[in-house]
Amino acid sequence: MTVTPDRPTPTAAADSERPTIIDRFVAANRDYAVTFRDGGMDARPVQRIAVVACMDARLDLFAALGLELGDAHVIRNAGGVVTDDTIRSLTISQRALGTRSIALIHHTGCGLLGLTEDFRRELEMEVGQRPQWAVEAFVDLDGDVRQSMQRVRTSPFLLHTDDVRGFVFDVHTGLLREIH
Repeated sequence: MTVTPDRPTPTAAADSERPTIIDRFVAANRDYAVTFRDGGMDARPVQRIAVVACMDARLDLFAALGLELGDAHVIRNAGGVVTDDTIRSLTISQRALGTRSIALIHHTGCGLLGLTEDFRRELEMEVGQRPQWAVEAFVDLDGDVRQSMQRVRTSPFLLHTDDVRGFVFDVHTGLLREIH
């Protein structure tokens, strides 16, 4: 059940000699902080939009959407699906921080495509505890975008559901395709 990376991993001895990825993050942050200047940004997104997207590392949402730091709330999870926790984040984004528009972005080649709820059963067998969350896997990319849009539009917690749009990002071309 454990997923292995496509790349070979170094041996444990080699791992103990080199910094971990988190060690590298901390070092990079020290370099970043040297030139960091507080721009006085507010927590409210300048463009008043929240983007819900997949956590896939191939999606550079800021570059793909022409966003700058401070423009949008970006909420990412496996598949970019709208779950109860996504609704929680969107509700806070709208009610406390002033967003009005919501863009939902799935993508081609998603790891959730074709995954099943068997994943939960296998995980339960491996760790002895059943996850309380659903996998939210799907086989129809466009259909799942439509389902996510419907979940947003029908949520009683969200104030602004008139500007909700869904897209599929093509990881090979970089283009968005709107789903209606």
